[in-house]
Amino acid sequence: MKKFVITIGIIVLLILGAWMAYLQNTKSHSPEADVNYNSNGLSIHIYYNRPYKKGRDIFGGLVPYGKVWRTGANEATVFETNKNLAINGKVLIAGKYTLWTIPEEQTWTIIFNSEYGQWGINFNGEANRDPQHDVLSASVPALVQEKEFEQFTISVENGGEEQELILIWDRTLVSLPFTVSH
Repeated sequence: MKKFVITIGIIVLLILGAWMAYLQNTKSHSPEADVNYNSNGLSIHIYYNRPYKKGRDIFGGLVPYGKVWRTGANEATVFETNKNLAINGKVLIAGKYTLWTIPEEQTWTIIFNSEYGQWGINFNGEANRDPQHDVLSASVPALVQEKEFEQFTISVENGGEEQELILIWDRTLVSLPFTVSH
């Protein structure tokens, strides 16, 4: 019995070690990033992983048009706000969400989903999102930039009387305007 317990313990340690090595290797190619935005009592935190272009065709290639994307790499991107946000005439209730997108050539759909903590893709390589938990989606234009951005970047910026959630990668820039909902 003692040998059995020791054998199981060794197997568990080997599996955990292999999993940690896998995660470390994956994270080195798409490092973690945190975005922290604080202004006038509004606090937004975004956690995501930042893949590199590495000479690849990104939108319409690595990230296909018309399919849900985890909006980064590795785990699903997490978006957290402490205040209700007005987005395209809808209200996103203060809370924690995963952020998904559906890129197209001219427009993108940005989706906030109430599930979080999951890996960004399932075993079939498809987005690990349950649409039944979508709480808000908005369509925004996709702009083509002259400058090429090597690494995927998310930011929150002041845009006058409103703020903007900005996604940039390759030559594509997407901006989702929002305000605090009163």
